[in-house]
Amino acid sequence: MKKIYFGIAVLIIIIDQITKWVASSTLTIHEQNPVMPSFNFTLMHNYGAAFSFLSDAGGWQRWFFTIIAVVISIVLVVWITRLKTHEKWLGFALSLVLGGAIGNLIDRVAYGYVVDFIQWYYDRFYWPAFNIADAAISVGAVILLVSSFFADEDTNDDPVTTKTAAPDDQRQ
Repeated sequence: MKKIYFGIAVLIIIIDQITKWVASSTLTIHEQNPVMPSFNFTLMHNYGAAFSFLSDAGGWQRWFFTIIAVVISIVLVVWITRLKTHEKWLGFALSLVLGGAIGNLIDRVAYGYVVDFIQWYYDRFYWPAFNIADAAISVGAVILLVSSFFADEDTNDDPVTTKTAAPDDQRQ
């Protein structure tokens, strides 16, 4: 089952990199290309993190975010390899986050920025441009959050953390 999770991560990376290559090859930087109402393809280079956080920090942020992405990716790989067979949603969510993190890591190392090209807006209000990797990370994070509310404690087969109730006559 763990091979499927790594396969999903690789698929996200491939789709992300292909779409970024197509966007970079066919779009002009900062030029809005309407696709439908409230949706554009607009090529942008993000030198910072989410929502261009620290994009004008002088260059050190490239390596800072690279190191963070490498560490997070390693943690996610180890986490996925330690998943139990019943933790399917967790595995799926982690694979989305892993694929997205590596997809953006590739850009940051190769170009010094992340290629963004998907732009949603309403009237004069624009959501920051993003890419497939960002979408995968966001969907993975939402799945992690939602699934945490529905976690079934009864499926925990770790004897150290499983709560067992003592019979009434043995309680003090």
